[in-house]
Amino acid sequence: MIIRIGPRDLSASEALAEALGRPVSGREALTDQTVVAHWNNLDVYTPLDEGQSWTTAEFAEHLSDPNWRHPVAVSPQGDHRAIWHADVRLHPDDRALTRPEWTEIAHRIARVAGIQYPGDEHGCRWIAVQAQPGRLDLIANLIRPDDTWTAQSHRLPVLLAAESRRIEAELGLISPRTGPDPHQPVQQARFLGRRVGDAGAADAASQFAVLLRRLAEERTGPLATVRGLIEHAAHRLEELPDAYSRDSAHQLEMVARRLYGIQQSLDSLAATLPTAARPPLAGPTFPVPTPTAPAPAHPRR
Repeated sequence: MIIRIGPRDLSASEALAEALGRPVSGREALTDQTVVAHWNNLDVYTPLDEGQSWTTAEFAEHLSDPNWRHPVAVSPQGDHRAIWHADVRLHPDDRALTRPEWTEIAHRIARVAGIQYPGDEHGCRWIAVQAQPGRLDLIANLIRPDDTWTAQSHRLPVLLAAESRRIEAELGLISPRTGPDPHQPVQQARFLGRRVGDAGAADAASQFAVLLRRLAEERTGPLATVRGLIEHAAHRLEELPDAYSRDSAHQLEMVARRLYGIQQSLDSLAATLPTAARPPLAGPTFPVPTPTAPAPAHPRR
């Protein structure tokens, strides 16, 4: 299981369309089989007719509404992009999960992401959509009803990855770090049923995995070099006496943190790609002389 955090946005329409795999519509309704989890106060906003379901467009409008109700609230970076979107993807060979299992995963990810706290009756608006096989999407508006911005840890990618490993262990799912369990009959049968023609695609995927790992290398990769330069610049700015320098240093630190999150996301994505075992490069071959049997000795005359 891997969790990917997308860029924040002003509207929830694009995030919801990505979760559904199609554009939002004023005619298509979302049932409780698709919206597997949501914030506590969603029931307050439901239509009066209990038999009526919200359309995808109405859900997008509901999630985007705090942006216009609370125009003063801004993110730590000073922007108004309050729509937060993360998607959870299972391994292709994982078993099909039940709705209660998807609901449990959604609430656990929401707690780690800071968009839901136990006992918080006035938290931010969020929903979890399970509309595509092996995929769960969490969409939230980070603006709370009290006109404040939801606080999220700068180590969020690391925390989500750790929670993913715990969920995998509890639900018996395949981890991208260890691969499938050959002792599970269902997984073993699926692997044996793969066609040999998939070898070319796996080889290409393994090359992408190597590339992503090089980009995500924490100490020697190109992103690490850029992050180090940014952190150095932030440190130098902090030493200057001007107030604007400290503000700029803080913004640079936030950029460095985002780069670190990108490194973590790339590393997690690389872990989901297959690693093909390549044979060693063949060197020049030389003919090996064939040993010949010694000639028989002639008897002395």
